[in-house]
Amino acid sequence: MHTFSAVIEKCKDTGLFVGYIPGFPGAHSQGETIEDLRQNLFEVVDMLLEDGEPELESEFIGTQNLVFA
Repeated sequence: MHTFSAVIEKCKDTGLFVGYIPGFPGAHSQGETIEDLRQNLFEVVDMLLEDGEPELESEFIGTQNLVFA
């Protein structure tokens, strides 16, 4: 079993949700809804895992909120 954290953004130009898994080459996709994106990412990662254990380029740690006064 694998667990990956995905970063999701919404493209201002297209209105599409765009997601990727930090450090995992090729693990990125897009969709019209977050659920579409989630399914598309799942399919991409599933396909990539068929090639064996991924060699991650980095490890996702988390996010930080920065507050500027």
